[in-house]
Amino acid sequence: MDTFWTLLEQIGLFVIYIIVGVILVKTKVLSRDTLETLSRYVLKLAMPVMIFVNTVNGVDRQSLIETSPLLGITVLFYCCTFLLAKGLAMVFWLRDNKEQVYRALSMFGNIGFMGIPIISSIFPERGMLYIAVFTIIDQLVLWTLGVKLTTPSGGKGTFTPKKLVNPCTVAVVLAVVFVVAGVKMPSLLNTALDKIGGTATPLAMIYLGGVFACMDIRKYIRFKEFYGIVGVKMVIFPILFYLLVGLFPISEEIHLTIALLAAMPAMSSIVMMAKASHSEGDYAMGGIFVTTVCSIITLPVVCWILQSVFS
Repeated sequence: MDTFWTLLEQIGLFVIYIIVGVILVKTKVLSRDTLETLSRYVLKLAMPVMIFVNTVNGVDRQSLIETSPLLGITVLFYCCTFLLAKGLAMVFWLRDNKEQVYRALSMFGNIGFMGIPIISSIFPERGMLYIAVFTIIDQLVLWTLGVKLTTPSGGKGTFTPKKLVNPCTVAVVLAVVFVVAGVKMPSLLNTALDKIGGTATPLAMIYLGGVFACMDIRKYIRFKEFYGIVGVKMVIFPILFYLLVGLFPISEEIHLTIALLAAMPAMSSIVMMAKASHSEGDYAMGGIFVTTVCSIITLPVVCWILQSVFS
């Protein structure tokens, strides 16, 4: 049950960071403009640096080869979430841009801001290895199908290879190159990058808290479809997928990692992508709020079920 208590500790930290974000906005230390600057810093520098440093320091060539089957499992994962998201949108009779953004919220979990610190804390030796392999497929799907879903109907939602070139995918590719080539960073540079990457999760959660403080919460907590994501994608699906991947000859660590990643709340980047495309950005923010708040309860519940009932 050490995994359960480690997870609870991480969630406790997330709650504190979010509350700090709310306080900073309410006391006018942060504004909407500074929140957007904070968001760009996290997405374009802190998060990519964290992915790069943690992967290079926690992965070697042999372990990368050994976990290559995780690529196939991740492909299966996104095939399942694609069908699940489409089904949920049909159940709640969603149409047009709202349907597309809802499907994106249902498919993509908050791997970067919540998944990385949780998995790396539970599995300090190999957690970043699993995240790095998962991220290869995750980023490919996000910057192809994710772009399509967050682009307004009738807009230019076609995929171009240029969309794959962003700080996070560059960080993943560079990290894999360093691992395969056996390159080690100088100690001073490694320490500096590690401290920069360490700011990603706290600042990302503070950003979310600040955004929550700026929005009309009462409006969005009434949207029943958001609770469909919570109940089906964040609770039922992780348990079923855990049982499914149990049919494959993989380690229990990978087994639990993929299930916990499936239980993550909606990805906060969906909001930024939707707003940039002039789609349903505010609607997406409502989905982020409901799923993130609910994850404070659902993540420990799912973890406890997986550890107590199925292990």
